[in-house]
Formats: sequence, structure tokens, C-alpha cells
Amino acid sequence: MSLKALRLVQRRLYSTPPRYSLSHAESQALDDWIASPKQLRLTDSFSVERVSDLYITLPTRDGTRSPYKAPEKGELLGYGSHLAFFHPRNPESVLRPDGTDADFCPPPPLVRRMWAGGRMTWNPQNPLRIGQKAGSPMAFVKQKIEVVPEGQTTPSVVEERSHVYIAESVAVSKVPREVKGIPPTTDFSFTFTPSLTTLFRFSALTWNGHHIHLDKEYAQLKEGYPERLVHGPLTALMLLETTMLQKPGAQFSSFEYRARNPIIVNRPMTIAGFWKDDHNVSLWVVNDEGVVGMTGEIQLASD
Repeated sequence: MSLKALRLVQRRLYSTPPRYSLSHAESQALDDWIASPKQLRLTDSFSVERVSDLYITLPTRDGTRSPYKAPEKGELLGYGSHLAFFHPRNPESVLRPDGTDADFCPPPPLVRRMWAGGRMTWNPQNPLRIGQKAGSPMAFVKQKIEVVPEGQTTPSVVEERSHVYIAESVAVSKVPREVKGIPPTTDFSFTFTPSLTTLFRFSALTWNGHHIHLDKEYAQLKEGYPERLVHGPLTALMLLETTMLQKPGAQFSSFEYRARNPIIVNRPMTIAGFWKDDHNVSLWVVNDEGVVGMTGEIQLASD
């Protein structure tokens, strides 16, 4: 991503332009970083135990609304569940001051990270299964991730992940952004309240030490939010989970989502969906004040 593109993303995310300009040396360091693509190779296993920990964390699967069904070896892995795997395993001493990994972060002063959105596509001919070992997922600077089952060469999931990084000194407007284009009617919805326990468990599952999800004082004093924020990938996963409840057994082809406004812990959030046709659904998340936190689109595989 070029500096121009990075600044464009910043202007889209915030209602007032950040009052910060990179120095010549900082701009050169960013250009050098962009010109030096990186990749990270990891392996992980979708073990029954790890998947169980994830499923008992998700309000769509934890047994609250229907009897809990423990995952079994050989079953298909839930759409989006790979988000809880393939995390860098870095010692705390090399994490950034906000508790995040530095593997793919741009150079200072762009040190504050926010999850902006992403896209996922699935290969129906090569699905991921519980108990399977997956190797060689690759995360590039452009945040492209391929999950390939061990011993194979064709990816089962391809994910493009977007983060935005801003400078420490940039004051981000906390005025909710208006989101246009939300469907006027709802075909289905799912409401739950993400608690501190939810955030703690998901942070542990994803090996995510970002203070904005764990430390109230940091969220308030450093980032200016009233409370800790719900993880972007958790919200994205709940969009997928809620849709799976409506279409059990359906094959998903692609999923695209975008973060719009922060979602705060201990406040009810409602995931809503509208079927555009038999194979395409629009999704959005609203809080108890009607502010849209995330939007998404899922395309189902053709019959």
C-alpha cells in the first residue's frame, strides 16, 4: 500500500482528517517497508480441543440457544473458524507497546492498528476439517493469507485482510460515521452482548494481546474510547455464524466485510441479514443506539 493510499484509507475511516504529516525520513522508511514484501509460514492443527474452545466462546454455538454440539474429528470446520488459528508466537518482550505483534507492521510513527475489513473465499472441493493439520498459510504485507491442508498445494481458504495504521499523535474523531445503503428490511437477526469474558477468551484463542481489547485504562486514556473494543475478526466471524444458522449445510463461496464504527464491550449488538436473492445476503451489525459497526456480503456457492 502506498503512502497516498494509506492516507486515503485514513480519510475514509475518520470524520476529520488526521492532523499529522510524515516527515521526509518517515515517508522514506514507509516506502522502503512497502518495497520489501514479507511472508510468514506457519502450521497449525484444527484439533478437537482448540475448536471446542472456540465453539464454546461463540454465542451461536455455546448451548445458550440450542443444545451444545461438541465438534468431532472429521467434521467440516465452521466458516471463518480459521481466524482462531495461525497466529504468530512471539515473546512478550518483542510485542509493540499496545500488545500487538510487529511482524507485518509499518515503521513508526504508524504504530496504532485497527482492523478495517477483509475478504474470504472458500474452495468447496477442498474443505477444511476438524482434526486436520494445515500448513504453509502465507501472510504477505498486503495481508493475503492462504490456508493449505498439509500435503496439498491447493488452498482451502484464501483471505485478504486489511489493517489501517495511524500515528500515535493522531486524534481520531469518535463521532459515529453514518453508514448508507443499509437494507430497509431485515430477514433475520441475532442479538447478544459481548462480555469481558468473551473478549478475554477470544484474545486467548487468537493469541491477541492488543490492549484495546483487554485494558480499560488503555482504551480510555490512550485511544479515547469509553470502554474496551470488540475484536474485528470476532464480529466478522459472528456475521458468518449467524448466516450459517439460517442456511445449515449451505456452501459459502465468498465473504467480504468492512468495519464502520467501533463496537463496545458489554453493550448489546444485533447482527441483521437481508437476502438479496437465493445466493447473496447483505449483513450488518448495529449497537443498542442503532450505530452500524460492520457491514458484510456473503455469496453462497451455486447449486
